[in-house]
Amino acid sequence: MQNYFSSENFQEINRAFLLGDAVKVSFFVRNSKLILAEECYFFLMSSMRKMRMDIPLTYTLEFFQELFQAEIIDKGISSGIINFMAYRNSTELLPSKAEVAFFFNVDEIPDILSLQRGFEMDMIKEINVNTNLLSSIRVHCPENVYAEIYAQENDLDDVILQNPNKRIARSIYGNLLFLNGNTIKIPKQSEGALISPLMESFITFIHNNNLALIELSEMIGFESQKADEILMISDEKGIFPVMKIRNKTFSKDRFGEMIEKWKSNLQ
Repeated sequence: MQNYFSSENFQEINRAFLLGDAVKVSFFVRNSKLILAEECYFFLMSSMRKMRMDIPLTYTLEFFQELFQAEIIDKGISSGIINFMAYRNSTELLPSKAEVAFFFNVDEIPDILSLQRGFEMDMIKEINVNTNLLSSIRVHCPENVYAEIYAQENDLDDVILQNPNKRIARSIYGNLLFLNGNTIKIPKQSEGALISPLMESFITFIHNNNLALIELSEMIGFESQKADEILMISDEKGIFPVMKIRNKTFSKDRFGEMIEKWKSNLQ
């Protein structure tokens, strides 16, 4: 079955291909239903505005709900991540007036809200990520490409990326949550962390149910070694416990319990 789709105005030679002129947002299918649809849609609109795209009037929440229902759910995909990319086609007009098109693919996974396999990570120091207006949205990022190759060459699943101030920003694929005692520390968006509807849903549930204290933090790299548990939440890939950083190993039990309660709440 074809798991990728494009808009009718698709061009092979486009500004995403030529210049990386695109934004990415994920949508989530669980039990044959879209979940967190509004949150993901508003993140898409916000990302497109930040990139100064000319958003088509047809890009409504209902348009995307009907599109994903027809092209994904009705064709038998009951659980997975829809990785959606909006981009500008090539044009002689000013980029701000260029026609917007889209492409999306679907990664089928058993349950987007379940813990997946454990990750081994390390800190990468050769490069860092920015902390500007575009750092919190998913746009072309050569640092991610470099870091992904670095991770593969060093038999790692992911790496911790720092910002120019040598503080923890995020990983290649998503955000990092550090549990120590009854406190979950999360790097701030101003530190280079990504906006994530999936993570926002999880930490809002934790806060509302008093499962732990949430602290948006500025964290030096060494603090990762002091955590009891570490979780990586990626809108693109899913949810992964970090089991090892260098010689330090971590548990996943408490985050696992929180996730099970969160899953029940989203039924």
